[in-house]
Amino acid sequence: MNFASDNWAGVAPAVMSALARHSTGFTPGYGADPLTANVNKAFNDIFEHDVAVYFVATGTAANALALASYAKPGGAVFCHRNSHINIDECNCPEFMTGGNKLVGIPGVGCKITSEALRDAMSRFPDGVVMHGQVASVSISQATESGTVYQISEIEAIAEVAHSRSVPLHMDGARFTNALVTLDCTPAEMTWKAGVDVLSFGGTKNGCWCAEAVVFFDAEKAREFGYFRKRAGHLFSKSRFVAAQFEGYFEDGSWRSTAAHANAMAAKLADGIASKGGRTAWPVEANELFPILKRTQFDDLKAAGAHIYEWPVDDLSDNLAPADDEVCFRMVTSFATSDSDVALFLEALAQTV
Repeated sequence: MNFASDNWAGVAPAVMSALARHSTGFTPGYGADPLTANVNKAFNDIFEHDVAVYFVATGTAANALALASYAKPGGAVFCHRNSHINIDECNCPEFMTGGNKLVGIPGVGCKITSEALRDAMSRFPDGVVMHGQVASVSISQATESGTVYQISEIEAIAEVAHSRSVPLHMDGARFTNALVTLDCTPAEMTWKAGVDVLSFGGTKNGCWCAEAVVFFDAEKAREFGYFRKRAGHLFSKSRFVAAQFEGYFEDGSWRSTAAHANAMAAKLADGIASKGGRTAWPVEANELFPILKRTQFDDLKAAGAHIYEWPVDDLSDNLAPADDEVCFRMVTSFATSDSDVALFLEALAQTV
């Protein structure tokens, strides 16, 4: 019962097939190969826009380097206080931006609102050197709480960011899971809604190691190649990242893997609810955060469920875990099966 992380899953068949397909022969390195060029064109088609695409190894690198490209002296980067860049990236964004400060904003379900963003940014007035400079805004889609920003919410946040002449960055580690939930196009969820730069994640959705920084204004990306090389993320054998993306996009594989993961999460949530449990936040992608008795949590772990506790700090008193309860995270993936879900729910039925 592997529900600890979608990073625990292997590689989707379409991705593995593409890697094998391109594993022989000789071709130029460092992104000068024909396959990388073709995948870059595929990104243009997917986003209905001429984009600048840069492969990197990890989501942390994508986020930190994207933000670094917009860094300012004394810069402030605005994000949710529980966002991945603020909690789980070992201060890499601060390091890569040369010390730009992350300003964490509270919000239910790990989502910030345009009103809260405007208020937070007002504490950094333009032209006041003591307070520093607003540098960028970052949101996660889907969020750390498994929730999804509606397009109207992204548009409102982008409007606030652009009112201060700073870019909106989207951490898209689970981009496709959110895309499937909203049933929209990649363009509608990004540049048409005001997103300026995207960390496009493939690793959590069936790739082996494939992340990309996508700029929707190529002019803004002119210096990014230097940031990437200096950070050690320029692949010599770039074709193997390109191969993953080729397989990922082929025949809509990326959408089908995400749709499957989302469906498994929803099925788990329904089963948990039918047995008297609840989730801390709406299940809108491939993460869910059940709240059960601690004894049930301990019994599930003893039965072999890979799950772990999750801190909760934005729930009202009537929704927050009681003293004898615990909130924990579960993540599904393309590799999660109906039998995995059934086995977990069967184990849950046997808890007390």
